[in-house]
Amino acid sequence: MRPGAGTPAPASLAPAAADPADVEREAGVARLFERHYTSMLRLAVLLGADDPENVVAEAYYQIYRKWRRLRDTEAAEAYLRSTVCNLTRMRIRHLQVARRHEEQPVHEPVASAESTALLHDDQRVLIGALQQLPARQREALVLRHWLGLKESEIAAAMGISCGSVKTHTSRGIAALTQAMEARR
Repeated sequence: MRPGAGTPAPASLAPAAADPADVEREAGVARLFERHYTSMLRLAVLLGADDPENVVAEAYYQIYRKWRRLRDTEAAEAYLRSTVCNLTRMRIRHLQVARRHEEQPVHEPVASAESTALLHDDQRVLIGALQQLPARQREALVLRHWLGLKESEIAAAMGISCGSVKTHTSRGIAALTQAMEARR
């Protein structure tokens, strides 16, 4: 007699008896899916999930894994809803952190040739005017505007009072302004 033609299958090839808890879990999650998938998807969208289908799928997976631990299977919808909310919130937080740590491309403005030439010309005039200033005025301006020092730091560096620093800075800026305006 040929195998499979009228002979019973060996015990190792027979389908295993399904665990009743697994059957009940499968049926419960299937019912939950049929009744609430659309509303859970809508909830994820309204909460701002960038990938609502994946959020809802993950929520169903989590409820599937924890089905046996549910105290009340009637509360499965509430558990599913809170899981969708939590997963969406976690996803949004993750995206915010990821965006904060993304390297932003540096967009340096590209100046035209004319702008560059005028800028260099202005810089040459400014440096020339700065060189024409008295030493104390030039020193006060360089320490203040190029090095960014405070008045007290400039006074200490130059060995003068803060009032003298203000005077030298003010007079130097007035002289530079006059030189730049005369150029125009």
